[in-house]
Amino acid sequence: MRLRLLTLMFFIMTLPLNAFAHGTEEEHQREGLMYGKLIDGGLVASILLLVVSVFGIIVISKKIKSISVKNKQGQKKSNQLKRSSTILKWISAVTLLSSIIFGFITLKNSDVEQGNTIGFQHIHGLGYSGDGNNFYIPAHDGLRVYSKGEWSIPEGEKHDYMGFSMVDDGFYSSGHPGPGSKLENPFGVVKSNDFGKSLEILDLYKEIDFHGMAVGYYSHAIYVLNPQANSRMEDTGLYYTLDETKKWTKSDMKGLDGQPASIAVHSSDEKIIAVGTDQGVFLSTDFGNTFESILPEVPTSAIHFTKENKLMVGGLEDGSVMYEINLDTNEKAKFSIPEISNEDAISYIAVNPQNSSEIVFTTFEKQIYITKDNGNSWTQIAKDGTAIDRKVEKVEN
Repeated sequence: MRLRLLTLMFFIMTLPLNAFAHGTEEEHQREGLMYGKLIDGGLVASILLLVVSVFGIIVISKKIKSISVKNKQGQKKSNQLKRSSTILKWISAVTLLSSIIFGFITLKNSDVEQGNTIGFQHIHGLGYSGDGNNFYIPAHDGLRVYSKGEWSIPEGEKHDYMGFSMVDDGFYSSGHPGPGSKLENPFGVVKSNDFGKSLEILDLYKEIDFHGMAVGYYSHAIYVLNPQANSRMEDTGLYYTLDETKKWTKSDMKGLDGQPASIAVHSSDEKIIAVGTDQGVFLSTDFGNTFESILPEVPTSAIHFTKENKLMVGGLEDGSVMYEINLDTNEKAKFSIPEISNEDAISYIAVNPQNSSEIVFTTFEKQIYITKDNGNSWTQIAKDGTAIDRKVEKVEN
Protein backbone atom coordinates (compact mmCIF):
# COMPACT_ATOMS: atom_id res chain seq x y z
CA MET A 1 0.00 0.00 0.00
CA ARG A 2 2.74 2.44 0.94
CA LEU A 3 4.66 1.83 -2.28
CA ARG A 4 1.55 2.23 -4.43
CA LEU A 5 0.61 5.43 -2.61
CA LEU A 6 4.11 6.84 -3.06
CA THR A 7 3.93 5.98 -6.75
CA LEU A 8 0.72 7.90 -7.32
CA MET A 9 1.79 10.73 -5.06
CA PHE A 10 4.99 11.11 -7.04
CA PHE A 11 2.95 11.30 -10.24
CA ILE A 12 0.53 13.80 -8.80
CA MET A 13 3.22 16.00 -7.31
CA THR A 14 4.86 16.30 -10.71
CA LEU A 15 1.63 17.84 -12.02
CA PRO A 16 1.07 21.08 -10.09
CA LEU A 17 -1.69 23.32 -11.38
CA ASN A 18 0.70 25.96 -12.73
CA ALA A 19 2.88 23.40 -14.49
CA PHE A 20 0.68 20.67 -15.97
CA ALA A 21 3.77 20.02 -17.99
CA HIS A 22 5.22 17.76 -20.63
CA GLY A 23 8.40 18.05 -22.63
CA THR A 24 8.26 19.82 -25.96
CA GLU A 25 8.26 17.86 -29.18
CA GLU A 26 11.93 18.76 -29.61
CA GLU A 27 12.67 17.29 -26.20
CA HIS A 28 10.81 14.09 -27.08
CA GLN A 29 12.67 13.85 -30.36
CA ARG A 30 15.97 14.33 -28.52
CA GLU A 31 15.00 11.58 -26.07
CA GLY A 32 14.17 9.25 -28.95
CA LEU A 33 17.36 10.12 -30.80
CA MET A 34 19.40 9.67 -27.63
CA TYR A 35 17.88 6.24 -27.03
CA GLY A 36 18.49 5.24 -30.63
CA LYS A 37 22.07 6.49 -30.51
CA LEU A 38 22.74 4.57 -27.30
CA ILE A 39 21.42 1.34 -28.81
CA ASP A 40 23.22 1.84 -32.12
CA GLY A 41 26.41 2.93 -30.35
CA GLY A 42 26.26 -0.08 -28.04
CA LEU A 43 25.86 -2.42 -31.01
CA VAL A 44 28.78 -0.85 -32.91
CA ALA A 45 31.03 -0.80 -29.82
CA SER A 46 30.23 -4.45 -29.03
CA ILE A 47 30.99 -5.58 -32.56
CA LEU A 48 34.26 -3.60 -32.69
CA LEU A 49 35.36 -4.96 -29.33
CA LEU A 50 34.44 -8.48 -30.44
CA VAL A 51 36.52 -8.11 -33.62
CA VAL A 52 39.49 -6.69 -31.70
CA SER A 53 39.38 -9.42 -29.05
CA VAL A 54 39.11 -12.21 -31.63
CA PHE A 55 42.00 -10.70 -33.57
CA GLY A 56 43.98 -10.51 -30.32
CA ILE A 57 43.29 -14.17 -29.57
CA ILE A 58 44.57 -15.18 -33.04
CA VAL A 59 47.74 -13.09 -32.67
CA ILE A 60 48.45 -14.41 -29.16
CA SER A 61 47.88 -18.01 -30.27
CA LYS A 62 50.50 -17.58 -33.01
CA LYS A 63 52.97 -16.06 -30.54
CA ILE A 64 52.45 -18.92 -28.09
CA LYS A 65 53.26 -21.46 -30.81
CA SER A 66 56.45 -19.57 -31.69
CA ILE A 67 57.76 -19.48 -28.12
CA SER A 68 60.14 -22.14 -26.91
CA VAL A 69 59.10 -23.49 -23.50
CA LYS A 70 62.33 -25.36 -22.92
CA ASN A 71 63.57 -22.59 -20.62
CA LYS A 72 61.97 -20.78 -17.69
CA GLN A 73 61.82 -17.44 -19.49
CA GLY A 74 59.93 -19.02 -22.38
CA GLN A 75 57.57 -20.81 -20.00
CA LYS A 76 56.89 -17.57 -18.13
CA LYS A 77 56.16 -15.64 -21.31
CA SER A 78 53.93 -18.46 -22.60
CA ASN A 79 51.91 -18.48 -19.37
CA GLN A 80 51.46 -14.69 -19.52
CA LEU A 81 50.21 -14.92 -23.09
CA LYS A 82 47.83 -17.75 -22.17
CA ARG A 83 46.38 -15.62 -19.36
CA SER A 84 45.93 -12.73 -21.81
CA SER A 85 44.29 -15.10 -24.27
CA THR A 86 41.87 -16.29 -21.57
CA ILE A 87 40.91 -12.70 -20.74
CA LEU A 88 40.32 -11.96 -24.41
CA LYS A 89 38.17 -15.08 -24.74
CA TRP A 90 35.97 -13.86 -21.87
CA ILE A 91 35.75 -10.43 -23.48
CA SER A 92 34.81 -12.08 -26.77
CA ALA A 93 32.05 -14.07 -25.08
CA VAL A 94 30.64 -11.02 -23.33
CA THR A 95 30.80 -8.81 -26.42
CA LEU A 96 29.21 -11.55 -28.53
CA LEU A 97 26.33 -11.73 -26.07
CA SER A 98 25.95 -7.94 -25.94
CA SER A 99 26.07 -7.76 -29.75
CA ILE A 100 23.23 -10.28 -29.91
CA ILE A 101 21.20 -8.31 -27.34
CA PHE A 102 21.75 -4.93 -29.01
CA GLY A 103 21.04 -6.48 -32.39
CA PHE A 104 17.77 -7.95 -31.12
CA ILE A 105 16.71 -4.57 -29.72
CA THR A 106 17.60 -2.88 -33.00
CA LEU A 107 15.59 -5.40 -35.01
CA LYS A 108 12.65 -5.11 -32.62
CA ASN A 109 12.69 -1.31 -32.86
CA SER A 110 12.90 -1.63 -36.62
CA ASP A 111 9.84 -3.88 -36.63
CA VAL A 112 7.90 -1.33 -34.57
CA GLU A 113 8.96 1.53 -36.86
CA GLN A 114 7.91 -0.45 -39.93
CA GLY A 115 4.51 -1.22 -38.46
CA ASN A 116 5.07 -4.93 -37.85
CA THR A 117 4.34 -4.37 -34.17
CA ILE A 118 1.95 -1.76 -32.81
CA GLY A 119 3.35 -0.10 -29.73
CA PHE A 120 2.74 2.83 -27.40
CA GLN A 121 5.68 5.10 -26.58
CA HIS A 122 3.34 6.98 -24.24
CA ILE A 123 -0.39 7.02 -23.58
CA HIS A 124 -1.79 10.55 -23.60
CA GLY A 125 -5.53 9.94 -23.58
CA LEU A 126 -8.35 7.52 -24.35
CA GLY A 127 -11.81 7.76 -25.85
CA TYR A 128 -14.53 6.04 -27.90
CA SER A 129 -15.91 7.14 -31.25
CA GLY A 130 -19.53 8.23 -31.36
CA ASP A 131 -20.78 4.96 -32.82
CA GLY A 132 -19.01 2.97 -30.09
CA ASN A 133 -17.31 0.72 -32.63
CA ASN A 134 -13.75 1.66 -31.68
CA PHE A 135 -11.63 3.69 -29.32
CA TYR A 136 -8.57 5.84 -29.92
CA ILE A 137 -5.35 6.33 -27.97
CA PRO A 138 -2.73 9.01 -28.70
CA ALA A 139 0.66 7.33 -28.29
CA HIS A 140 3.19 10.17 -28.71
CA ASP A 141 3.81 9.25 -32.36
CA GLY A 142 0.25 9.45 -33.64
CA LEU A 143 -2.97 7.59 -32.89
CA ARG A 144 -3.75 3.95 -32.25
CA VAL A 145 -7.25 2.56 -32.79
CA TYR A 146 -8.84 -0.60 -31.39
CA SER A 147 -11.80 -1.97 -33.34
CA LYS A 148 -13.48 -5.38 -33.25
CA GLY A 149 -10.69 -6.83 -31.16
CA GLU A 150 -7.82 -5.66 -33.36
CA TRP A 151 -5.32 -2.79 -33.24
CA SER A 152 -4.39 -0.58 -36.16
CA ILE A 153 -2.76 2.77 -36.94
CA PRO A 154 -5.21 5.17 -38.63
CA GLU A 155 -4.40 7.63 -41.40
CA GLY A 156 -2.98 11.01 -40.50
CA GLU A 157 0.28 12.60 -39.40
CA LYS A 158 2.05 11.20 -36.36
CA HIS A 159 1.43 14.13 -34.04
CA ASP A 160 2.13 14.09 -30.31
CA TYR A 161 -1.40 14.73 -29.07
CA MET A 162 -1.78 15.98 -25.49
CA GLY A 163 -4.94 16.85 -23.55
CA PHE A 164 -6.66 14.48 -25.96
CA SER A 165 -10.48 14.29 -25.69
CA MET A 166 -12.73 12.19 -27.92
CA VAL A 167 -16.21 13.59 -28.64
CA ASP A 168 -19.21 12.30 -30.54
CA ASP A 169 -17.95 13.53 -33.92
CA GLY A 170 -14.16 13.44 -33.58
CA PHE A 171 -11.69 14.77 -31.04
CA TYR A 172 -10.15 17.89 -29.52
CA SER A 173 -6.54 18.07 -28.49
CA SER A 174 -3.43 20.07 -27.81
CA GLY A 175 0.16 18.91 -28.26
CA HIS A 176 2.97 19.10 -30.78
CA PRO A 177 3.36 18.42 -34.51
CA GLY A 178 4.89 15.18 -35.69
CA PRO A 179 8.18 14.90 -37.57
CA GLY A 180 7.97 16.40 -41.07
CA SER A 181 4.67 18.18 -40.39
CA LYS A 182 4.12 21.67 -41.82
CA LEU A 183 2.28 22.62 -38.63
CA GLU A 184 4.17 24.66 -36.04
CA ASN A 185 4.75 23.94 -32.36
CA PRO A 186 2.79 23.95 -30.07
CA PHE A 187 -0.76 23.28 -31.20
CA GLY A 188 -2.70 25.33 -28.68
CA VAL A 189 -6.22 23.91 -29.15
CA VAL A 190 -7.12 21.91 -32.26
CA LYS A 191 -9.94 19.63 -33.33
CA SER A 192 -10.53 16.95 -35.93
CA ASN A 193 -13.76 15.63 -37.40
CA ASP A 194 -12.04 12.92 -39.45
CA PHE A 195 -10.07 11.19 -36.68
CA GLY A 196 -6.76 12.89 -37.33
CA LYS A 197 -6.63 12.96 -41.14
CA SER A 198 -6.84 16.75 -40.86
CA LEU A 199 -6.77 19.28 -38.02
CA GLU A 200 -8.62 22.55 -37.51
CA ILE A 201 -6.69 25.10 -35.46
CA LEU A 202 -8.95 26.80 -32.90
CA ASP A 203 -6.83 28.95 -30.59
CA LEU A 204 -3.44 29.71 -29.03
CA TYR A 205 -1.57 28.15 -31.94
CA LYS A 206 2.22 28.36 -31.46
CA GLU A 207 1.66 29.61 -27.90
CA ILE A 208 0.89 26.79 -25.51
CA ASP A 209 0.45 23.05 -25.04
CA PHE A 210 -2.39 22.09 -22.69
CA HIS A 211 -1.99 18.81 -20.84
CA GLY A 212 -4.80 19.33 -18.38
CA MET A 213 -7.61 19.61 -20.93
CA ALA A 214 -11.03 17.95 -21.19
CA VAL A 215 -14.07 18.37 -23.46
CA GLY A 216 -17.71 17.44 -22.98
CA TYR A 217 -18.51 14.45 -25.20
CA TYR A 218 -21.78 15.92 -26.51
CA SER A 219 -21.63 19.54 -25.29
CA HIS A 220 -18.11 20.18 -26.64
CA ALA A 221 -17.48 22.51 -23.69
CA ILE A 222 -13.70 22.86 -23.36
CA TYR A 223 -11.96 23.15 -19.99
CA VAL A 224 -8.20 23.62 -19.57
CA LEU A 225 -5.83 23.85 -16.65
CA ASN A 226 -3.71 26.73 -17.90
CA PRO A 227 -0.02 26.38 -16.92
CA GLN A 228 1.06 29.93 -17.80
CA ALA A 229 -0.23 33.33 -18.83
CA ASN A 230 -0.82 33.75 -22.57
CA SER A 231 -2.49 36.08 -25.06
CA ARG A 232 -5.98 34.84 -24.09
CA MET A 233 -5.53 34.06 -20.39
CA GLU A 234 -4.03 36.51 -17.95
CA ASP A 235 -3.21 33.98 -15.25
CA THR A 236 -2.77 30.30 -14.47
CA GLY A 237 -5.77 28.27 -13.37
CA LEU A 238 -8.95 26.68 -14.72
CA TYR A 239 -10.54 28.22 -17.83
CA TYR A 240 -13.47 27.15 -19.99
CA THR A 241 -15.06 28.04 -23.32
CA LEU A 242 -18.54 27.19 -24.60
CA ASP A 243 -18.09 28.52 -28.14
CA GLU A 244 -14.99 26.72 -29.40
CA THR A 245 -12.46 29.18 -27.94
CA LYS A 246 -14.05 32.46 -29.09
CA LYS A 247 -14.41 33.43 -25.42
CA TRP A 248 -12.53 32.06 -22.41
CA THR A 249 -13.78 32.44 -18.82
CA LYS A 250 -11.73 31.81 -15.70
CA SER A 251 -13.21 29.65 -12.91
CA ASP A 252 -12.80 30.47 -9.21
CA MET A 253 -11.98 26.87 -8.19
CA LYS A 254 -13.20 27.39 -4.61
CA GLY A 255 -13.17 24.21 -2.51
CA LEU A 256 -10.73 22.33 -4.74
CA ASP A 257 -8.07 20.73 -2.54
CA GLY A 258 -4.81 19.08 -3.53
CA GLN A 259 -2.76 18.81 -6.71
CA PRO A 260 -4.82 18.13 -9.87
CA ALA A 261 -3.92 14.92 -11.68
CA SER A 262 -6.98 14.37 -13.90
CA ILE A 263 -9.87 16.37 -15.29
CA ALA A 264 -13.18 15.45 -16.94
CA VAL A 265 -16.21 17.33 -18.27
CA HIS A 266 -19.79 16.05 -18.09
CA SER A 267 -20.82 14.54 -21.41
CA SER A 268 -23.86 16.80 -21.95
CA ASP A 269 -24.07 19.34 -19.10
CA GLU A 270 -21.47 21.99 -19.87
CA LYS A 271 -21.43 23.43 -16.36
CA ILE A 272 -20.43 20.16 -14.63
CA ILE A 273 -16.74 19.32 -14.27
CA ALA A 274 -14.77 16.89 -12.08
CA VAL A 275 -11.13 17.08 -11.00
CA GLY A 276 -9.11 14.27 -9.43
CA THR A 277 -6.34 15.19 -6.99
CA ASP A 278 -4.18 13.57 -4.32
CA GLN A 279 -7.06 14.35 -1.92
CA GLY A 280 -9.77 12.58 -3.91
CA VAL A 281 -12.47 13.56 -6.42
CA PHE A 282 -14.02 17.02 -6.52
CA LEU A 283 -17.19 17.91 -8.44
CA SER A 284 -18.38 21.31 -9.62
CA THR A 285 -21.85 22.07 -10.99
CA ASP A 286 -21.21 25.76 -11.67
CA PHE A 287 -18.45 25.86 -14.28
CA GLY A 288 -15.68 25.13 -11.81
CA ASN A 289 -16.32 28.10 -9.55
CA THR A 290 -17.03 25.95 -6.48
CA PHE A 291 -16.12 22.32 -5.86
CA GLU A 292 -17.45 19.65 -3.51
CA SER A 293 -15.53 16.56 -2.40
CA ILE A 294 -17.44 13.44 -3.50
CA LEU A 295 -14.80 10.73 -2.95
CA PRO A 296 -12.41 11.90 -0.23
CA GLU A 297 -9.13 10.26 0.75
CA VAL A 298 -8.79 8.30 -2.49
CA PRO A 299 -5.82 9.71 -4.43
CA THR A 300 -7.24 9.91 -7.94
CA SER A 301 -5.38 9.51 -11.20
CA ALA A 302 -8.22 9.00 -13.72
CA ILE A 303 -11.84 10.16 -14.07
CA HIS A 304 -14.46 9.82 -16.80
CA PHE A 305 -18.13 10.85 -17.14
CA THR A 306 -20.49 8.30 -18.66
CA LYS A 307 -23.56 8.94 -20.76
CA GLU A 308 -25.73 7.74 -17.84
CA ASN A 309 -24.61 10.57 -15.51
CA LYS A 310 -22.07 8.43 -13.69
CA LEU A 311 -18.45 9.15 -12.90
CA MET A 312 -15.79 6.47 -13.31
CA VAL A 313 -12.80 6.93 -11.00
CA GLY A 314 -9.37 5.31 -10.96
CA GLY A 315 -7.25 5.72 -7.84
CA LEU A 316 -5.47 4.07 -4.93
CA GLU A 317 -6.59 2.61 -1.63
CA ASP A 318 -4.95 -0.65 -0.55
CA GLY A 319 -4.11 -1.00 -4.23
CA SER A 320 -5.36 0.28 -7.55
CA VAL A 321 -9.14 0.68 -7.49
CA MET A 322 -11.93 1.67 -9.83
CA TYR A 323 -15.15 3.27 -8.59
CA GLU A 324 -18.42 4.13 -10.27
CA ILE A 325 -20.24 7.08 -8.68
CA ASN A 326 -23.90 7.61 -9.56
CA LEU A 327 -24.26 11.39 -9.58
CA ASP A 328 -28.06 11.20 -9.27
CA THR A 329 -28.05 9.07 -6.10
CA ASN A 330 -24.45 9.56 -4.90
CA GLU A 331 -24.15 5.76 -4.66
CA LYS A 332 -20.62 4.40 -5.02
CA ALA A 333 -19.79 0.96 -6.42
CA LYS A 334 -16.31 -0.56 -6.56
CA PHE A 335 -15.35 -2.55 -9.64
CA SER A 336 -13.24 -5.68 -9.63
CA ILE A 337 -10.22 -5.04 -11.84
CA PRO A 338 -7.12 -7.05 -12.80
CA GLU A 339 -4.22 -6.92 -10.38
CA ILE A 340 -1.89 -4.02 -11.16
CA SER A 341 1.74 -3.92 -10.07
CA ASN A 342 2.79 -1.88 -7.06
CA GLU A 343 4.61 0.60 -9.27
CA ASP A 344 1.60 1.22 -11.52
CA ALA A 345 -1.85 2.85 -11.42
CA ILE A 346 -4.81 3.60 -13.71
CA SER A 347 -4.10 6.55 -16.03
CA TYR A 348 -7.23 6.80 -18.23
CA ILE A 349 -10.75 5.30 -18.30
CA ALA A 350 -13.36 5.30 -21.07
CA VAL A 351 -16.85 3.82 -21.31
CA ASN A 352 -18.46 2.94 -24.63
CA PRO A 353 -21.20 5.57 -25.26
CA GLN A 354 -23.35 2.93 -26.96
CA ASN A 355 -22.78 0.15 -24.42
CA SER A 356 -22.13 1.08 -20.79
CA SER A 357 -21.00 -2.48 -20.01
CA GLU A 358 -17.92 -1.99 -22.16
CA ILE A 359 -15.13 -0.24 -20.27
CA VAL A 360 -11.46 0.18 -21.10
CA PHE A 361 -8.65 1.51 -18.94
CA THR A 362 -4.94 2.17 -19.34
CA THR A 363 -2.12 2.37 -16.81
CA PHE A 364 1.01 4.47 -16.48
CA GLU A 365 3.10 1.41 -17.35
CA LYS A 366 1.11 1.10 -20.60
CA GLN A 367 -1.05 -1.90 -19.75
CA ILE A 368 -4.51 -1.80 -21.36
CA TYR A 369 -7.55 -3.83 -20.29
CA ILE A 370 -11.11 -4.04 -21.61
CA THR A 371 -14.32 -5.52 -20.22
CA LYS A 372 -17.56 -6.09 -22.08
CA ASP A 373 -19.55 -7.36 -19.11
CA ASN A 374 -19.32 -4.42 -16.70
CA GLY A 375 -16.15 -5.62 -14.99
CA ASN A 376 -17.03 -9.26 -14.37
CA SER A 377 -14.12 -10.28 -16.59
CA TRP A 378 -11.30 -8.39 -18.27
CA THR A 379 -9.14 -8.99 -21.33
CA GLN A 380 -5.65 -7.51 -21.59
CA ILE A 381 -5.15 -5.93 -25.02
CA ALA A 382 -1.76 -4.28 -24.50
CA LYS A 383 1.15 -5.30 -22.30
CA ASP A 384 4.10 -3.09 -21.40
CA GLY A 385 3.34 -0.77 -24.30
CA THR A 386 2.90 -3.49 -26.95
CA ALA A 387 -0.49 -4.27 -28.49
CA ILE A 388 -1.85 -7.81 -28.19
CA ASP A 389 -4.91 -9.25 -29.90
CA ARG A 390 -8.28 -10.36 -28.60
CA LYS A 391 -7.29 -14.04 -28.45
CA VAL A 392 -5.57 -13.46 -25.12
CA GLU A 393 -7.44 -15.26 -22.37
CA LYS A 394 -9.55 -13.17 -20.04
CA VAL A 395 -7.94 -12.14 -16.78
CA GLU A 396 -9.86 -13.51 -13.82
CA ASN A 397 -10.57 -10.97 -11.09
